[in-house]
Amino acid sequence: MSFPSSPRARSGPHRRSLLAVAAPALLATGCSAGSAGSGTSDGGAGRPSAADRARARAARDSAALAARYDAVVAGHPKLAERLGPLRAEVLRHAEAFGGAGKGSPSPSSSPSPSPSGSGAAASGPAPHPVPAKAQDALAELAAAERELADRRTEALLDVPGELARLLASVAAAGAAHVYLLTEAGR
Repeated sequence: MSFPSSPRARSGPHRRSLLAVAAPALLATGCSAGSAGSGTSDGGAGRPSAADRARARAARDSAALAARYDAVVAGHPKLAERLGPLRAEVLRHAEAFGGAGKGSPSPSSSPSPSPSGSGAAASGPAPHPVPAKAQDALAELAAAERELADRRTEALLDVPGELARLLASVAAAGAAHVYLLTEAGR
């Protein structure tokens, strides 16, 4: 007498077949990840890896965002107390990505940039003009934070684990900054 088939019979792959395929796949992934984490591409020409390029871009983006905070504080000194902690966080993000945290964490101690100063031009692109109204300046900062957080979230799929976790954490902090710049001030 044969036993009837179980009503819970699976139509997909069985556990053993998945294990048989997963083990070699993990081994191959582990081997290839070791060579990619060496800091250079497999070409050996001294080019940085994709992760190193993403980390450098994230550091530059954070430094540029800190410069925007500086410009808003220079244009609206009354916002210095409110923006100081957010700017300090942005500088810590730049340092976490391997960038140099320029200046002190307190924007009130830094000199205000002159429109034709060569120091601003040497550090990156021309600074964004600061709106005359403080609320508009805060809205522009929030938009910059949101755009950067969105870009970092999109980049999560293209970077290895540790950098992905750091990008996710910094993107979440950027989203919190957006809230603090927009909703908390109302």
